[in-house]
Amino acid sequence: MSREGIKEFGENRRERRVNTGKFEHDLRESQTTKDLNFKQRLAEREGGVMAVAVRDVVTVPPTTTIMGAARTMVGYGYRRLPVADAGTKRIKGICTAVDIINFLGGGEKRKIIDRVYDGNMIVAINGPITEIMESEVVTIGDGASLEEAVKTMIEKSVGGVPIIGHEGVIVGIITERDIVRLMGDLVSGRKVGDIMSTRVTTAPPDMPIEAAAKAMISSGFRRLPVVADSYVCGIITATDIMRYLGKGEAFKKLVTGHVDEALSAPIGSIMKGEIVTVGPDQDLGETARIMRQNKIGSLPVIRDNELVGIITERDILVSMKGAVR
Repeated sequence: MSREGIKEFGENRRERRVNTGKFEHDLRESQTTKDLNFKQRLAEREGGVMAVAVRDVVTVPPTTTIMGAARTMVGYGYRRLPVADAGTKRIKGICTAVDIINFLGGGEKRKIIDRVYDGNMIVAINGPITEIMESEVVTIGDGASLEEAVKTMIEKSVGGVPIIGHEGVIVGIITERDIVRLMGDLVSGRKVGDIMSTRVTTAPPDMPIEAAAKAMISSGFRRLPVVADSYVCGIITATDIMRYLGKGEAFKKLVTGHVDEALSAPIGSIMKGEIVTVGPDQDLGETARIMRQNKIGSLPVIRDNELVGIITERDILVSMKGAVR
């Protein structure tokens, strides 16, 4: 894959400033207090995981086409979609926005089009969702606590888990966003700069959508800040790309086999231009509230008009690890 236009900066690490001796002891003591605050918040939610989970779960049967699943996600505004047996409602798999763009041009799953469908895109997008879904699904039971849900998402590196009830029937789903919402009115005492990703992959506004999709798949980031003349002018996500391909002129091109034409459009034409940012000294509780109010899962971190990192719901979730040991 050509890396032209893609920029990465920062070391592949989380920045930490921890001294030794008494300060280190005070830091550990302060951290314990913050973890206990969030642990108490989890415990206060009566009813366990089902008190926070989405109960009216949208699912599709295994016979649903790939394009049908993508349009369902776009229609409901979801970035993950459980696949369940139409009769028993038992879960069979899960599909995400990243799976969709991986298949349509971003990565290894694109090879399915050649291997299974002889390169015929029209036939491929009408193939069953089982071709690209993840069949080994991480789940939790409906009697699980919120602490167990957080721990599972952290340990299994997933952004959401279906909740299984009697006889394996899916009865709910809980995501990073549901958990992060709980922090929205807490003053955590932790700062964005303590946990943000300092290695950021960016893209220029004239980058083709296909190149951006490939960058997301290869880097493992589902969001790319869009930078022009050292200025953050927008952000592009896997969901934005899926939404673009699932409707309008792009959809017409897709269903007529002209996917390359649809994917050649610049990301500047579909990116979110009005972006919300935070500074590295922002409290995580306030940051969670900003995410909740704006219904977004990531925020570029700006210091002195310069992009210094990015913080996501995932980063905030992982920062809670000490509260669920």
